[in-house]
Amino acid sequence: MSANIRERVDQLNAMIQQGKIMEAMNEFYADDLVMAENDNEPTVGLAANLEREQAFVDNTTWYGLELKGVAVGDDLSMVEWWMDFHNTQYGARLAFTQVAVQRWRNGKIYDERFYYSPQPVTEG
Repeated sequence: MSANIRERVDQLNAMIQQGKIMEAMNEFYADDLVMAENDNEPTVGLAANLEREQAFVDNTTWYGLELKGVAVGDDLSMVEWWMDFHNTQYGARLAFTQVAVQRWRNGKIYDERFYYSPQPVTEG
């Protein structure tokens, strides 16, 4: 099963790198998705996560995004990203490494948690 998950992870990551975040969510995430950032309360359901993610996409200017690593096991993947962006909802421009831990069922992510510690970028 992990080979199939690896293919799905690679396809998902390619779409993210192409800026097709919303399309990727519709393709790779289950209807009963539970998604959380660090130890914050999760957002439950695909519809609620699509709404949250659309607000992020609509308010973000990207300066850098780099895929650093991928690990895949049985029904589990971990993806490490380096990202640099400004989101008007958050205030300062941020740059940090993020790890996404994804749990898969029937070719879709049903549980995802992001781990990161955002750092403001000093411009100038």
